Amino acid sequence: MTDIRLSQSAARALMLAAQGLDRRPRRRATRAGVLDAIRRMGALQIDTISVVARSPYLVLWSRLGDYRPEWLDSLLAEGKLFEYWAHEACFLPTEDYPLFRRRMLDPSWAGWRGSHALMERHPESAARLLALVRERGPVRSSDFERLEKGGTWWDWKPEKRMLEALFTAGELMIRRRDRFQRIYDLRERVLPSWSDDQLPPAEAVDRALALKAVRAMGVAKARWVADYYRTSKTATKLLPARLAQSGELHEVAVEGWKEPGYVHPDHLPAARAADEGRLKPTLTTLLSPFDPLVWDRVRASEMFGFDYRLECYTPAPRRVYGYYVLPILRRGRLIGRMDAKAHRQEGIFQVRALYLEPGVRLSDRAAADVANAIQECAAWHGTPGVSITRSDPPQVAHQIAGCLDAARIAASRGG
Repeated sequence: MTDIRLSQSAARALMLAAQGLDRRPRRRATRAGVLDAIRRMGALQIDTISVVARSPYLVLWSRLGDYRPEWLDSLLAEGKLFEYWAHEACFLPTEDYPLFRRRMLDPSWAGWRGSHALMERHPESAARLLALVRERGPVRSSDFERLEKGGTWWDWKPEKRMLEALFTAGELMIRRRDRFQRIYDLRERVLPSWSDDQLPPAEAVDRALALKAVRAMGVAKARWVADYYRTSKTATKLLPARLAQSGELHEVAVEGWKEPGYVHPDHLPAARAADEGRLKPTLTTLLSPFDPLVWDRVRASEMFGFDYRLECYTPAPRRVYGYYVLPILRRGRLIGRMDAKAHRQEGIFQVRALYLEPGVRLSDRAAADVANAIQECAAWHGTPGVSITRSDPPQVAHQIAGCLDAARIAASRGG
């Protein structure tokens, strides 16, 4: 047990620093910085909804600011990243491939995805598809739609399911994406250096993933650890205490917690700085619904008092906040949320609704921070015109719009 005792705000500051959400990098974003950010988070969740930028690109923008989204695509194509099931479908650093190979080989882990069961029910189809990829090279699911129209292949939807089964079972990997569509290839061609002789023991994998999860979160309760990489809740809950006993993690006390917090050794200096009040988040930004900071809704509630769910899968009449709602992070607190849509052809970034959290009041400085974050996000989208349809409280829309107008006038005057 260390002598570190964290207040609630200090614990939040430590989590934000670990996630790269305490402040923007001092230098302009680089391609190498994209890879560093993913390594820092441990996993970058993939989602295809594109009313604003698709989630993985937005998660990186929240940390890096203005950067080129094609850098993420090129890192995958060059083999610096691979795709697999982690928290959900994720981009992962290629050096972590050994930690996920056991999942690929384990029929019980695949669960609802049913990859091994599908292959066992249709072995000829699986073999036929692998032979096709081996002979013709990388494929995408839409290739089979075209082939089916010519009468040479069965309906493409079963093919898509088999492609996904072979991917989950580790026979296929994602070589690259084209307009965000997966392109599948044989594992041995995407990752020729790998041999299953290199497979680490299951216990070593569990320990490594627990350590990575705690490092990514900055400070964690034991019961939060399993969710990060979707490991066994029962087994993983016991691991942090064992890792603390062996010195691989450190226990800390957090205000209001009835259980110990855990910190990775890499973050001990930051934890001490937080304890001493020297870790002060300054970043104001918008978050993806699939950002690691909020993807565990229980953790977001306990750490930030932010009750959140994604409503795009909820029928419209039952939505409370909107279709695709972005949490608003300001200087260490989640102060609100906004339903946004980027109208790319018109060049408009529409804030359909903006809501402050209960008890939050926007000072002029806070309004300027939020307005700046919205404008930066809009500019990065290529939709520099910002419109705010409504807000709760109603005056907030006028307050932020006034800050946007002032910023535009200042920019037009050169200052």
